[in-house]
Amino acid sequence: MDTEKIEQIGKVKLDLTYYAGEDLYCDGAVEDELLQIARDYAEVEYPRLIEERKSWEILYHLSYQRENIVEWLPLDNSMKVLEVGAGCGAITGVLSGKAGHVDCVDLSKKRSMINAYRHMESENVTIFVGNFQDIEPSLPCDYDYICLIGAFEYAQAYIGGDKPFETFLNIVRRHMKKNGRIVIAIENKFGLKYWAGCREDHLGTYFSGIEGYPEGGVVRTFTRKGLEKIFKNCGIEEYAFYYPYPDYKFMTTLYSDERLPKPGELSNNARNFDRDRMVLFDEKKAFDTILREEMFPVYSNSYLVVIGEKPDTCYVKYSNDRQREYRIRTEILPVSLTGMEDRGGITEEEKSGLPKLLAVRKHPLCEEADRHVRNIEVAYRKLKERYTGGELRINRCKLVEDEGMPYVELEYIQGVTLAELMDACLEQDDMEGFLALFRKYLTMLDYHSKEPVADFDLIFSNILIGTKDTAKPFDALENSIWTLIDYEWTFGKQVDTRELAFRAVYCYILEDSKRDRLRLDMILEELGITDQDAEEYRAQEKAFQHFVTGRHRSMVELRDMIGNRCFEPESFLERIIAEEHRGSIQIYEDRGAGFQEESSFFAHGMVEEDDQGLHLVLTVEHGIRQLRIDPGFADCMVRVKELKWNERDLPFAGKDSVLDANGTRLDDSGSFVFPTDDPNLVVSLEGQMFEEVNVLELCMERSFMGREMAQDIESAAKRRLRL
Repeated sequence: MDTEKIEQIGKVKLDLTYYAGEDLYCDGAVEDELLQIARDYAEVEYPRLIEERKSWEILYHLSYQRENIVEWLPLDNSMKVLEVGAGCGAITGVLSGKAGHVDCVDLSKKRSMINAYRHMESENVTIFVGNFQDIEPSLPCDYDYICLIGAFEYAQAYIGGDKPFETFLNIVRRHMKKNGRIVIAIENKFGLKYWAGCREDHLGTYFSGIEGYPEGGVVRTFTRKGLEKIFKNCGIEEYAFYYPYPDYKFMTTLYSDERLPKPGELSNNARNFDRDRMVLFDEKKAFDTILREEMFPVYSNSYLVVIGEKPDTCYVKYSNDRQREYRIRTEILPVSLTGMEDRGGITEEEKSGLPKLLAVRKHPLCEEADRHVRNIEVAYRKLKERYTGGELRINRCKLVEDEGMPYVELEYIQGVTLAELMDACLEQDDMEGFLALFRKYLTMLDYHSKEPVADFDLIFSNILIGTKDTAKPFDALENSIWTLIDYEWTFGKQVDTRELAFRAVYCYILEDSKRDRLRLDMILEELGITDQDAEEYRAQEKAFQHFVTGRHRSMVELRDMIGNRCFEPESFLERIIAEEHRGSIQIYEDRGAGFQEESSFFAHGMVEEDDQGLHLVLTVEHGIRQLRIDPGFADCMVRVKELKWNERDLPFAGKDSVLDANGTRLDDSGSFVFPTDDPNLVVSLEGQMFEEVNVLELCMERSFMGREMAQDIESAAKRRLRL
C-alpha cells in the first residue's frame, strides 16, 4: 500500500491508491453543501439542518433513518464488513458502531470525503476511492458481511460481459468468509408504488421498470423471481428475502416470509420525497387486497436479501421518528426459551431440543432510550396488578440486561386484533356487533379505573383476541381471551376511562379512511362525552404527540416541506371533462311550442375553432321559428362577428337585430356578457326565406370568466348605457 496515497480525516483512512484523479459522477452543488455540513456540523445537528434546508438530497444523504435497513443485523465487534457503494456514508456509521472493522468502496472522492468527515471519530473505518474492479483484487477474503445497499442495480455500469449481475455477485462472493453473508437492498421493479404512480427511482420516469426499461440505460432493478434467477445462475442456494416497508431507503418496518404484513398495516404510502408523483389508486386498499390474495412478495416496494445463513429475526419495526429518549426497535424472532416462565432443572442439552418459540423484543436505539425500555417492564408489573381479577390479560414481559444495553422480551401471541374485528363489523354494516365489541372493551378498560396507573395507548390494534377453548367455535364476546400486547405508553396516574376510549376511537378512525362510516356522534353519546370534552381530548392527543416527537418533524411533515406534489389523474380528468362540458354548444329548436330540453342537441362536429373564433354551421329544418344557441355552461363574454342565413348576412345589432340574449349587450355591436352558467343567444327566423336546404352560420369569440368579474363587467355596461 502506497502510504503517500493515504489521507487521514480524523480517525478515518481515505485510500486513494486507485483513484483516477477525478470524480466520474457528481450530483452537483449539493455535494459541496453536504461536504460543508459534514465538515462543520455534528451529526446531532443534522435533523435541524434537514428541516431548514428543505431538500430531498439533504434528507436522503443525512437522515439517520437510512440506517434502519442494516441496524438490525446481528453484528458484533469481532466482525469485518465490506460496504460497496458507500456514497456519503448513510449506513457507514451504524456499521462501524457495531462491527470491528468496516472497509468502504466508492468511486467518488467527494462523497468519500463527506463519509469520512461525518464519521471522523470512527477509527475502524477505511474508505477505498476508485473503481470497484480496480480495488477488488486487493481486498481481503474474510468479510463477515458484504453490504450492497443500493449498489447491486448499478453492476451493469462497471462490470462488463453478458451477465454483469452474476459476474458482480461472483466477484463479491470471493471476499466473503466461510459462513459469511451478503446483504443486498434494492428496489422491486414491480413495487406497488410504481404501479400507483411513483416514478422509477433512478431514471425519474413513469413505469420504466414495469415496462422493462425500454429506453435502455445501465440501471436495472428486479422482481423477486428475477433476483432468484441471478442467484440460481451463480449457484447460490441459501438466501432469505425480507421486505422493507415503505421501501429500503427510509424503512420503518421489515417483514419476512415468516411474518408478512397483515391487512391494515401498510398505510404509510406517501413516498414522493424526491419527485412529483401521480396517485392512480389508494395504495393501502390495494395492499390490503394483495395481502388477502397472498401476493405481497410480488409487489413489495423493495427487497432486502441476505445471502448465506438466514438471521433469526423475522420482523423489525423502528420507532425512531421520535425524541431520542423514546427511540426503540421492536423485533420478532424465534427463541429456544421465551424466559417467561421458570424452566429450572432442565439441562442445556434438553433446552437445545425444545421447540423454538417466537418472542417480541424491544431494544433502545440509543443510551437516552435506556430508561424508556426499562419502564416497559415496570408498566407490565403495574398494569398486571391493576387488571388482576378482570378480563383483560397483560402480555407477559421480562427485562433482560444485555452488555449494559437492556431489552424487554414479551410473548408473541397469536390472534386477531380488536381493530380487525371492528372492521369486519363495519364492512357488514353490523353496528350492533361493533357496539357489542366496544362495550366489552369499555368494561375491560374501566376495571379498577381509580388506580394510579393507565396505558394511554390502549387502542384497538393493541388488543389481541384469541380463543379461550379451542374445542369450541371462536366467539370474541364469550369464548375469547383479550390480551393487551403493547403498553409502551403507560403512566403512573389515573386517566379517565372516557378519555382513553375516545382516543382509541379517534386513532381508529384516523388510521383508515374506510372507517369514516363510523358515526363519531354515536360513540360520543355511548361514552357520555360532549363536543367540548371531545375538543379537549383532541388537544390532549396533540400534546401527547408533541411529547413523543418533541421538536422533531415527522417524515410526512418533511415530505410536505420539501414540496413535491401528488397528482390525482382522476381529478384532472374530471376537470378536463368539466372544461369540455362548459365549452359545449347546445342548440334548442322552437317549432311553435317554445324551447324544450327534448328538442335540443349538442353541436358536436358542427363547430370549428381557429384564431378568428368559433364557427358554427347548422342545417335548419322547415317549420323552426327560432333557434336558441347556448355558447357554453359557464359565465362568459361573447362577441358575435358574423351571422348568416343561407349565405346572406343577418343583422345582429341595432333595431333590426334578429339576435337576442339572456345576458347584457355591451354596446351597439354583437358583444354580450353573461353572469350565469346558462348563457343563451336566441336567433329569430321569423320572415326568413326557407329553401330546400337551409344553413345558419354563426361566427363568434367566447371568453370564460368568474362570476364576480362577469357581474362587474355587466354593472359597468349598465352604468354606461344609463349615461
